[in-house]
Amino acid sequence: MCFVSAVPDPGFRTSTGQSDPGTLVVVFTSDDHRSQITATVVPKAQASVRETRL
Repeated sequence: MCFVSAVPDPGFRTSTGQSDPGTLVVVFTSDDHRSQITATVVPKAQASVRETRL
């Protein structure tokens, strides 16, 4: 899996992580909100989203 780009809305920061070649995590954070998107390809392609108010 390869991360290409992310364009956050004003006030948000973006970070990425990859624990293994088949998993990608993209996190958007502001002063009061955090969105985490985790995409995997093993055993099948899927994505999950976790929203948190800080």
